Amino acid sequence: MNLNDTAAFQTLDTGQMLAHIDALPEQLQHAWELGLDAPLPAWDNIRQVLIAGMGGSAIGGDLLAAYVAPFCPIPIYVHRDYGLPAWARGADTLVIASSHSGNTEEVLDALQHAIQRGCRSLAISRGGALTSAAEAAGIPIWRFEHTGQPRAAVGFSFGLLLAVLHHLGLIANPESELKGAVAAMKTAQNHLRADVPDVHNPAKRLAGQLVGRLVAVIGSDVLAPVARRWKTQINELAKAWGQFEALPEADHNLLAGCLNPQETFNRLAVLFLQAPSDHPRNRQRSDLTRKILMLSGISTDVYFATGDSRLAHLWTALHFGDYTAYYLAMAYQVDPSPVEAIESLKQQLAGGV
Repeated sequence: MNLNDTAAFQTLDTGQMLAHIDALPEQLQHAWELGLDAPLPAWDNIRQVLIAGMGGSAIGGDLLAAYVAPFCPIPIYVHRDYGLPAWARGADTLVIASSHSGNTEEVLDALQHAIQRGCRSLAISRGGALTSAAEAAGIPIWRFEHTGQPRAAVGFSFGLLLAVLHHLGLIANPESELKGAVAAMKTAQNHLRADVPDVHNPAKRLAGQLVGRLVAVIGSDVLAPVARRWKTQINELAKAWGQFEALPEADHNLLAGCLNPQETFNRLAVLFLQAPSDHPRNRQRSDLTRKILMLSGISTDVYFATGDSRLAHLWTALHFGDYTAYYLAMAYQVDPSPVEAIESLKQQLAGGV
């Protein structure tokens, strides 16, 4: 498809995914403000936070954990499974059950375990069974309004969690940095919107390079969870294969896999995410790892995050990845909103198949 044919985009994009991507800066700002106004008990002596979520709801927890790691005094753990780990028990554990639909079975199960174990708990959702269970147990609920796919609500899944930590006094007020991140997203967006032709649109050009390739995304520090986000957006929007790796860990295993099977190397594309806030050694690792892969015959490219802070680097990189995945969906001529394979699996699970 011609990636400058925006009329064709409108025909293919039945769920208005592009509109959600365009509105992500405003969604992030709104989510933060919504969280600031939301009620929360004056909990103290919280020693660990567990965020129970899946897919688009869980990624907000990953982004939060990476962002606050250098200054939050307690661990933030993202739980993508049924039940809870053994250490999650008692009033010093805060369990945040996050589900866009409110009907995610893994999250509902985790909340029940949290209630049984006496954990302090908070539900974040649009409604569904999660809010019903929270109401029955007297658990605080933060509701938000959003129409669209869960992955298009990443501003909510991050911004509300950020507000929780601020409410609890676990982090200083990040409002100034958040506003800077939103401004940086809007500045970068001027070159990424659909009406910007491919010769001036780096996301369209990158998407064009990824057509027909198996994509891996590599990031470090605050961009490690962003690499996961790029991977999942390529999966769900473009219906294409993708994987992600994190540095420095990838240098302890990935490089050993650059020998076989060589006949597939010309179909691989490895993308490196970099930011000014990268640890200097991770930046060096990123550059050297890219060089080694290129010498092995693997196509690589690099994206440089923009903005004046770690939070801006996180969000400009994420936003660029969302646009890239969208344009890749257009290039493959697939609707970026429906995820029929995932819905089919859920139906089979519900039917006990």
